[in-house]
Amino acid sequence: MDTMPHDELSLTVPLLVDKEQHRLGCKLRDVESNYSFTSSGSTSTFKTVFHGLNALSGVGILSIPYALSSGGWLSLILLCVISTAAFYTGLLIQRCMDLDSNIRTYPDIGERAFGKKGRILVSVLMYTELYLVSTGFLILEGDNLQNLFPNMGIEVAGFEIGGRQSSVIIVALIILPTVWLDDMSILSYISASGVIASAIVLISIFWTGAFDGVGFKEKGTLVNWHGIPTAVSLYAFCYCAHPVFPTLYTSMKNKHQFSNVMILCFILCSLSYASMAVMGYLMFGPSVQSQITLNLPTEKLSSKLTIYTTLVSPITKYALMIIPIVNATKSWLPMNGKKRPFSLFIGTALVISNVIVALSLPFFGDLMSLVGAFLSMTASIILPSLCYMKISGTYQRFGFEMVVLWTVVLLGVAVVILGTYTSLLEIIRHF
Repeated sequence: MDTMPHDELSLTVPLLVDKEQHRLGCKLRDVESNYSFTSSGSTSTFKTVFHGLNALSGVGILSIPYALSSGGWLSLILLCVISTAAFYTGLLIQRCMDLDSNIRTYPDIGERAFGKKGRILVSVLMYTELYLVSTGFLILEGDNLQNLFPNMGIEVAGFEIGGRQSSVIIVALIILPTVWLDDMSILSYISASGVIASAIVLISIFWTGAFDGVGFKEKGTLVNWHGIPTAVSLYAFCYCAHPVFPTLYTSMKNKHQFSNVMILCFILCSLSYASMAVMGYLMFGPSVQSQITLNLPTEKLSSKLTIYTTLVSPITKYALMIIPIVNATKSWLPMNGKKRPFSLFIGTALVISNVIVALSLPFFGDLMSLVGAFLSMTASIILPSLCYMKISGTYQRFGFEMVVLWTVVLLGVAVVILGTYTSLLEIIRHF
């Protein structure tokens, strides 16, 4: 899940764990609002389109050919369904904010609909998703480094660490100093590269297939029913940017253009995802791996460009995924626990735990499928629909809108159940 810099910071509101501390709760809401750039409302429509594309463009593009391979050609219909549902729930977030001008962030929507429990639920989902996506970054980096340097390994105190494991550890050591930073502005600017990185990867993959001898010769299968849950889960992971949308909306100078921004962003990203899925499946067929970069011939310049682009982007984004969790963890500690040494300790501990999880669950596709099925579908499809029904009072009025909303919710619930079950089975099977 790649997001623009501001939205990462907007997630740093700590969880409210003590219902009696109302004063603290109000203070925390103020802190959360300060991380959002809502006060100015000066972002142009063009910049908002760029930020929206950056939020929707991410590492999901690397696994989209594997998703198509899992479900077959007809699963592209489900990609369109997921995209349409995600677009619709994005507009529902806008409507929730129009109904209450005090709503400025995604947790605000949860609280407006379901009180403190709603805020806690939304926050837990976002932090969990951030943690697992950052874990996925380490897995992705380890896989691609091993692909470039298959004979790499290190020996520590007489113990030999394999190529992939050593790659994950090396990347974690490179990333660790960025987690210690207080000023994230430099990384924020560098990390706002999802659009450019996705374009480079897409063009490079096309070049590899068209001019570097791979070709587009595979036929694939029409439908693979067994792989449909995995395909839908990975499709859902590609559209998990909804926590960003409140920040996008409140930052706009011309807020009435938000729906047009959403239309353009979803059309361009869906075309990008569909193009990558089709090209990757035609190039490698059922043998396509969970990251298409692992299929590329590493001796070709276009392949190296794709892999290096894939390596650089997660390194710059990792800290922006972890810092909100660090800040949330610090909020649980007494005042002495919020000093600089404790902040360094928490950041380091989170990176170490990420490494342990990445080494324990070394299957990028399975992890992203689990994130897409359980977290992305819940946060991007189910919760916006339920929150809108509660805030607007639509649940009290039977009509066409309520039928559509419950259809979207049931679709999300079905994907959560089937996708999560399938993902967990795949993870267990690999052990």
